[in-house]
Amino acid sequence: RVPRSFQFPPHAGAVSLGHQPMAPIIATASDDRTVKFWNSETGKCIRTLEGHDEEINSAVFSPDGARLLTASNDGTAKTWSAATGNRLQTFEGHAGGVCFAAFSPRGALVTTASYDLTARTWDSATGECLDILAGHQDAVLSAVFSPDGAQVATASVDGTA
Repeated sequence: RVPRSFQFPPHAGAVSLGHQPMAPIIATASDDRTVKFWNSETGKCIRTLEGHDEEINSAVFSPDGARLLTASNDGTAKTWSAATGNRLQTFEGHAGGVCFAAFSPRGALVTTASYDLTARTWDSATGECLDILAGHQDAVLSAVFSPDGAQVATASVDGTA
């Protein structure tokens, strides 16, 4: 069976998306500073989230699907309740926009990649910065956890990972 596809009504500007692993929900994030939750079976918009001050670069769900993590050019990442849309935590400390954010495999940690040439690791519940990964010579575009959550790998515009 070929999967059904939808073209959702447009955001203003570029779009990033994440799929909720436990429900038929897709989240789209955009240059218009919003996140929209869509029912992937009907194509209908369920909810619109607002709270970032600049473009949103990425949106990913936690491994259990309970939270959405967004990364923005406003220098923050935020977690949101997937059930209610309420903002749960704001991760602040980067000196530039946040290009990408990801959860650890168990969802206890968050990593962020930034135009400020660093990646950071955070406690996802408290928002405390636990580590700053420096050493790149240009923007860090992505950061991901290893499958066991013990390491973070980063990739940069400088051509290194």
